[in-house]
Amino acid sequence: LVGSEMCIRDRVYGPGFVNISLCDDELSIVTPQDRVPAGVESDGGWRALKFTGEFPFDEPGIVLSVVRPISEAGLAVFVVSTFHRDYLLVRSTDFERIRGLLEAAGHKCRAAS
Repeated sequence: LVGSEMCIRDRVYGPGFVNISLCDDELSIVTPQDRVPAGVESDGGWRALKFTGEFPFDEPGIVLSVVRPISEAGLAVFVVSTFHRDYLLVRSTDFERIRGLLEAAGHKCRAAS
């Protein structure tokens, strides 16, 4: 167990966006590609965009307002939420196009650090 904990710690601490989700049947870690060990099932080539601003949990339509233009363009997106922020993860190859779509929809965009 200690060895496993050290392996996970080495993979998640450091610069860049990291998210850990634990469910009954899955441990999922979103981390920079260079921290993914060889042989681990992964899907690389994503970049994160961070929502800025304070959004109440019960305010409807916040995530939809950014996901809709991306989805309508037929592009992939997944959302990760924390207590204070929401993040969009988009394919690196589509990043600039998605940034343009979001800005056209009235959003200001910057990559998450």
